[in-house]
Amino acid sequence: MTFFRGRPEGVIFGNPGTQIANWAFCEGPKKGSVRKQSSMSSSDDSRGGLRGSGQAHRPIHPNQGTRMGFEGASGLLFEQAMAQTRMAVCLTDPRLPDDPIIFCNEAFEQLTGYRREEIIGRNCRFLQGPDTDQRQVTKIREAIQEEDVVVVEILNYRKDGSSFWNTLHLGPIYDAEGNLTYFFGSQWDVTDIHQSRAEERHAKALAREISHRMKNVFAVIGGIVNITGRSMDAKNVANKINDRVQALGRSYEPTLDDAVLGTIQVGQAIRAVLAPYDPEGDRIKFNGNGVRTEPNAISAIGLALHELAANATKYGALSNENGVVEVSWVHRKDKFDRNSLEIEWVENGGPPIKGEPDPGGTGFDIADTLLSHSRGTLEREWNPAGLRAVITVPIGSR
Repeated sequence: MTFFRGRPEGVIFGNPGTQIANWAFCEGPKKGSVRKQSSMSSSDDSRGGLRGSGQAHRPIHPNQGTRMGFEGASGLLFEQAMAQTRMAVCLTDPRLPDDPIIFCNEAFEQLTGYRREEIIGRNCRFLQGPDTDQRQVTKIREAIQEEDVVVVEILNYRKDGSSFWNTLHLGPIYDAEGNLTYFFGSQWDVTDIHQSRAEERHAKALAREISHRMKNVFAVIGGIVNITGRSMDAKNVANKINDRVQALGRSYEPTLDDAVLGTIQVGQAIRAVLAPYDPEGDRIKFNGNGVRTEPNAISAIGLALHELAANATKYGALSNENGVVEVSWVHRKDKFDRNSLEIEWVENGGPPIKGEPDPGGTGFDIADTLLSHSRGTLEREWNPAGLRAVITVPIGSR
């Protein structure tokens, strides 16, 4: 359907020379005709709340017993198209008092819950309600006054009192002489989109609150550890514990927004844990895509990476000026044929390794224990060129 600002070169509907004004718009169902009851009746159990209509997936079954009354072959074509489209459509007549609706299709009835005889002759404002944004109403009013095209998102109300978000496209229709004849309005239910946006905003607000509280918890834990360390003359031990606590905090903090979706970005957590060990950003190389995993796996992964980085800082590739570490991650089947997240840690350029160090290091023992609770492993190869480690954590989904 075409809209014109000013005098058109041709006609809007039908063949050249056909006047849309000559078509007879119905004022309701013909006497004696049989039509289906609208699926949005006033007995709907969802009365009174915001509710989507499922417009995009609802089939339209035009009533074969009711004709809309358009004349000619073009009128019949328009009639059939309007009867079958899922887009709610109405036409208003600005030449009549209060610009009433003079045509609506079946999709319009289904969207609003009103029957055609309850719609024809009324101004479209009857779909507005207490929470309808008057700024959007003003845009509609100005477009009508200026004979302009406008698209707005507006909260409308059905017959049963439930509300829905409506993307309204409104525009003028002219006859062959350029006279304003009708206003065309199409409506599309976008309630699901609005609800998704609201849920996302709520989830992010919740994540920010959780993040704030987690920071407080980690700060309290750190304070307790420091006080205990001083009282027991074990400051070095307290510092090591605090380093591990802070590593856990860093692994969780940047992923909280994602956690509400059920999975988190692995790379985001890895970079957060390792950032303090590479202040210049040129010693640790990352290689991974947008792999995601369950939030529960992050605590074990974060602590294992912290132990690897702490070891590299003291004895490995990060203990001199030339060493580098490459960290990569991928989803693959592990040796037990389980879907797993695999994180590889490879050091190069550090002091030569003469062999596997003495077992019993507290840090790696902690990492091994924590990973075992998640059925994960931390495998280490002490190669002459540097440590190669592989963290493997089974996952339930990708």
